[in-house]
Amino acid sequence: MHNNIKAVIFDLDGVLVDTAKYHYLAWKRLAQELNIEFSIEDNERLKGVSRMQSLEIILEIGNTTLDPDKKHELAEKKNIWYVDYISKLTPEDILPGVIGFLESTKANGIKVALGSASKNSMLILNKLNLTDYFQAIIDGTKVSKAKPDPEVFLKGAEALNVSPHQCIVFEDAEAGVEAAINAGMFCIGIGSENILKKAHLVISGFSNMTFDKLKLHGAN
Repeated sequence: MHNNIKAVIFDLDGVLVDTAKYHYLAWKRLAQELNIEFSIEDNERLKGVSRMQSLEIILEIGNTTLDPDKKHELAEKKNIWYVDYISKLTPEDILPGVIGFLESTKANGIKVALGSASKNSMLILNKLNLTDYFQAIIDGTKVSKAKPDPEVFLKGAEALNVSPHQCIVFEDAEAGVEAAINAGMFCIGIGSENILKKAHLVISGFSNMTFDKLKLHGAN
């Protein structure tokens, strides 16, 4: 890990809060409506990609073709269901160790940004009372290219006024890890080493993790 890290950029779903289950429930409900078999394994392919791209993957799984208007209608329907699920979120849904880690980055003078494909980021952060931790929020409303394109992370670095090589990205999805590496950033995977093998470092989560411990953990 570089010694001159000045910023951290967090993905949202699966990193700060487990909203992945709600995405899965909403997509599965939509797939059932289309008579498409959609499994938890299939859902792995949707992590970190945009809403429309996710729908395309489901249609591909079901060998189904639809016109653009119908696709937009279905994507909107899925989002309405998803927003209904996440509207019940509370700070208790923040993943273990996240608050402590955010506090330790603050204590170290590290800048913090969000880099998420989600268009519901502000709703989620507000529900979790996390908004004030972020100096920049780059989400699906501010980017046009989906991960693994590095746009979301490069915009995060730009908003924080730091160079890409001065950033650490935390990601739980393959596409997100690739996006971070494509941006020239140090990437820490949250989750399974088997899935996130391209990350520079993989940790299971933020429990008992501080920024100082992380520097020791990754500086090898």
